[in-house]
Amino acid sequence: MRRPGICCILCHVELNYNSAAGLRAFLDENGLGMRKKFGQNFLINPNTRQGLVEALGADAGEAVWEIGPGLGAMTRILLERGLLVRAFEIDPGFVRVLKGLFADEPGLSLVEGDVLKTWPGQREPDQGGAAPYLLGNLPYNIGSALLADFIEKGLFFRRMVVTVQREVALRMAARVGGADYSSFSVLCASAYRVRPLMTIKSASFYPRPNVDSQGVLLELRDEPDSRSRPACFYPLVRRLFSSRRKTIRNNLTALFAGRGKGPGAAESLLERSAIDGGLRAENLHVDDFSVLAKTAEDMRLLP
Repeated sequence: MRRPGICCILCHVELNYNSAAGLRAFLDENGLGMRKKFGQNFLINPNTRQGLVEALGADAGEAVWEIGPGLGAMTRILLERGLLVRAFEIDPGFVRVLKGLFADEPGLSLVEGDVLKTWPGQREPDQGGAAPYLLGNLPYNIGSALLADFIEKGLFFRRMVVTVQREVALRMAARVGGADYSSFSVLCASAYRVRPLMTIKSASFYPRPNVDSQGVLLELRDEPDSRSRPACFYPLVRRLFSSRRKTIRNNLTALFAGRGKGPGAAESLLERSAIDGGLRAENLHVDDFSVLAKTAEDMRLLP
């Protein structure tokens, strides 16, 4: 294990990943600042960093996408384990630091820019994705959007370990009927088995955020259907949750009326799907939504 203090070729200030004061001094020396719009927070708890990498379970020689490497604390652990890391970093200043710190590391490739815009160019279509693993201390402002983007556009990882706002983690892992169960819950469960990991207190970060975070493990479901949902599946889920206090019947009636369908379209769909129209979206399992979407597609009620 390397010492937390790392001599950086960019300056004379030691880079200590475990110290808020040390990180602040390093940033100041290099003329770098923390940009709120990027949602930047460094995880300064070494045990938590190790625990997240352990949960990923990747072996030497395997490929990992890392989202938001920052100054490379997690990147270093991944490389020391012999993993092949593709790191996505939006901050040009941090990219400069990473290039200096890891100049002699053949196992690292850097992708500069907004990951929401750059990741599609990194996937390998013949493999269905560019890496079997993903690790990310996801910025609060894009975390859920990025995960949704991966799933809806068909990029699936064997295993993901992400750090997100605790309230986002609760929605990711929520079960049917719970207060946190949402369209995002269904989205995650449609492709992954979701398991909460450790809660990470705000004191474990620099700068300290206003809320606690949580690690979350997502393991790809074995069922082939989980990666081939009907095209209307995700739009339908979002629509039914957008007015979650309304019944499924009423939501579908309004949806089809807006598409010029007759008043009996919703009832026909529910009957053929064997779904109780008096239920609400929060009462439906992932497979119920999938049946509704497939039946609607077969009946040509939705594209």
